[in-house]
Amino acid sequence: MSWLDETMVGFDTETTGVRTAHDRIVTAAIITRRGKEVSTRTWLIDPGVEIPEAAAAVHGITTEHARAHGAAPAQALEEIAAVLAATLAEGSPLVAFNAQFDITILETELARHGLPSLASRLPAREIRPVIDPLVLDRKLDRYRKGKRKLIDLCTLYAVPVVADDLHAADADVLATLELVHALAAAYPVMTQTPLDSIHDLQVAAYRDWAVKFGAWLKSKGTTDDLPDPRWPLALAQAPGGSDDAPDAQGTLLG
Repeated sequence: MSWLDETMVGFDTETTGVRTAHDRIVTAAIITRRGKEVSTRTWLIDPGVEIPEAAAAVHGITTEHARAHGAAPAQALEEIAAVLAATLAEGSPLVAFNAQFDITILETELARHGLPSLASRLPAREIRPVIDPLVLDRKLDRYRKGKRKLIDLCTLYAVPVVADDLHAADADVLATLELVHALAAAYPVMTQTPLDSIHDLQVAAYRDWAVKFGAWLKSKGTTDDLPDPRWPLALAQAPGGSDDAPDAQGTLLG
């Protein structure tokens, strides 16, 4: 039996922006899939700061709505980290699209609120195994031109989604879980490769992509907002961060 037939846990966040050192989590979803059995947990968080109009236009959560209905950040973040830590401790894969962003902003938020990091809750103090369809697609079909956003890959791999539903954390997670299976159908080597090996392959693949893409950006005159080559967790940031700190999301949103 392949790891694709075992439990997988998808994770996604919607945030106040794309700077992992500064921005806050507004919503989060964790969906556990065991065969045909699916369970979903979602969180709406009052981030304690204004939600920019541009961010609210993406995920639909305004500052007023979050303040009126959102949970206190420390409570919600602790619940999220506890669920993910239990998942990883069992050896089940954590599935996320552009996982570096979601994991890094979660770790930064936990530090901001004085909570133990996700990594520190795990026996090996390492966040693994992680499955990221973005990293895998970029590795397995490296020469394909075009965008690689979630909606683009769902279209390419015939994963049915309602485009208007994406950018809601739970809809993104469901699409991402389906995308993993669609990728495996297109590239059967995924089925035959152990989880730990796939995790390590993604670490190397992301580093290779980030170094090459960063060099290309520098050649075009860009010297900041460069991709951090570490995956699935970018450079640890102090709570509150600094304007000079690297941004884990980088230019992936383009």
